[in-house]
Amino acid sequence: MDNKGDRILVVDDDPEMGRWLSEVLQGEGFSVVTLDDSVEASKALRREEFDLLITDLKMKGLKGLDLLAETQKVAPRTPVIIITAFGTIESAIQAMKMGAYDYITKPFRTDEIVLTVKKALENRRLKKEVERLKKEVESRYHFQQLIGKSSSMQKIYDLIERIRDSSNSVLITGESGTGKELVARAIHYSGLRKDHPFIAVNCAAIPETLLESELFGYKRGAFTDAKTDKKGLVAEASGGTLFLDEITEMPHVLQAKLLRVIEEKKVRPLGDTHELLVDVRFISASNRNLKELILQGGFREDLYYRLKVIDIELPPLRERREDIPLLIQHFIAKFGAEPKKISGASEEVVMILMNYSWPGNVRELENVIQRAIALCRKEVLLPEDLPPSLTQGPDENLVEKALQGKYTVDQLEKEYIRKVLIEVGGNKSRAAEILGLDRKTLYRKLEEL
Repeated sequence: MDNKGDRILVVDDDPEMGRWLSEVLQGEGFSVVTLDDSVEASKALRREEFDLLITDLKMKGLKGLDLLAETQKVAPRTPVIIITAFGTIESAIQAMKMGAYDYITKPFRTDEIVLTVKKALENRRLKKEVERLKKEVESRYHFQQLIGKSSSMQKIYDLIERIRDSSNSVLITGESGTGKELVARAIHYSGLRKDHPFIAVNCAAIPETLLESELFGYKRGAFTDAKTDKKGLVAEASGGTLFLDEITEMPHVLQAKLLRVIEEKKVRPLGDTHELLVDVRFISASNRNLKELILQGGFREDLYYRLKVIDIELPPLRERREDIPLLIQHFIAKFGAEPKKISGASEEVVMILMNYSWPGNVRELENVIQRAIALCRKEVLLPEDLPPSLTQGPDENLVEKALQGKYTVDQLEKEYIRKVLIEVGGNKSRAAEILGLDRKTLYRKLEEL
């Protein structure tokens, strides 16, 4: 551990104890300020920044608990260690309740105080790092980080601004790759729930047999492999936001259970007889037409209206082409700083990207820019850095190609599935619709092929 720069304030009206502590801690590489006047110590806490306070409990003037309270007012992230020769259980409990990091009775060993000091400073460092990361996440997912000047995006910014502090459920719809999870995170991290968890669940990625236990948790012994209690993701997200991506893939049985959780704000883990109160904001997303799905019996209408208190429809990229230059520059800044230092894209590249249909939307554009940067040999992106599918004419007729190449039926099927997936930008739900397959059959064929 690097102690360089850590400043410790030692306050004890026994000058000998103060000197001894100073020598011990300076020997460990710390910078130490020693005061035998608690009133002066109070002034120093307001005037200077310290990484740790070590104070005696009983002193003339201000007591150790007074300095503890003062520290929490002026420097709440600074840990406080209380030392005393008159230790009692009551005073220790009071100190810890007031927020002291630790409480040590005299006489104490050198290694004891050094270890406690190092742990207190490491704890402070970890808290500062958590705060830094939290601010970084909030900044990254703040709605101002959503890129676009188009009128459709401006309306979405305005909507996020208005709903971010509410607890109403939000349903985000839009094609695959339009940024539904990014919008969900923007709502969470710009609102009142930002200090609490944001938990994302892809309902299509978790097998039906596991999704219920993942969401609602279980008690030990609820089923064969339930060796310990497990807290479900709904309970984990309490106080914050649960993002349910591809909500239409949730089985009907779980839809009913989710509806009950939303209505009653309670969740019952599998195998438990008690319910847990939860305070969760539900944000769900889908790239499918939920109204059509309801008519087909594939989704509960009552759950749909519970999830869609507020709805946000994200436009496909082809309907906001004026945002493409901004997105290009954003992704170049994101991926092109090191080691190549790509400064921009040529006019030809911008025109090609502006005229492309973008079936995979913003996600596809991001992948194209990332690939182009990896291949780029200049300071700007050139047409030669783009995928051939963007710069070449349409493929020859698939049937003619199959006849000339004497494809087997399996080969033809594989090639057709590949082309459909390219056309829809990898959106498996849309591909399954075009191919006339259900999603599970498409996944199986992809594994086979």
